[in-house]
Amino acid sequence: MTSALFRFPRPALSWLALGLVGLVLAGCGVNNVPTLEERAKAAWGEVQNQYQRRADLIPNLVETVKGYAQQEREVLTQVIEARAKATQVKVDASTITDPAKFKEYQDAQNQLSGALGRLMVTVERYPELKSNQNFLALQSQLEGTENRVAVARRDYIQAVQAFNTEIRTFPGMIWAKLFWGAKPLESFTATAGAERPPAVKF
Repeated sequence: MTSALFRFPRPALSWLALGLVGLVLAGCGVNNVPTLEERAKAAWGEVQNQYQRRADLIPNLVETVKGYAQQEREVLTQVIEARAKATQVKVDASTITDPAKFKEYQDAQNQLSGALGRLMVTVERYPELKSNQNFLALQSQLEGTENRVAVARRDYIQAVQAFNTEIRTFPGMIWAKLFWGAKPLESFTATAGAERPPAVKF
């Protein structure tokens, strides 16, 4: 009696074997690496989106402050220069796997954060500016954006942690090397001195 196995045509057996191998690999987590990497890239995109939103608000903020406090040219210039530097840093998909590029991007954004912090502190000297409706609206939008930046950075950090853990632990490390050639992603670190408010001399 001929076995039922030999009744299947060879191509069908090949496809069946490939399907079974695919199911076994999927069950072993081979797809976790690209899934987590794409999640981290999406989170990185949101970080960039929020930083861009902040950069877009700054020119209006600077113009509003300038109308009331032209003598604060040094602080205003620092904000403008920091914004220019932050928007000129080239960012692409390789940024999150390149420590030097990532540090350059983070440093530029940190400099802009510091300049904005100094600007907002100097505003305390100008009660009429603090009560200006345009300034209040811009300040509110900027505060909202800073909150969104913080949330986006937190989500990115968590996504990177999940991805980096996956490619460094078993069995993810096997799939990362054999199939995907995955590299660890860079993550944000706290800015040195971030716990201290900016100093302003009167």
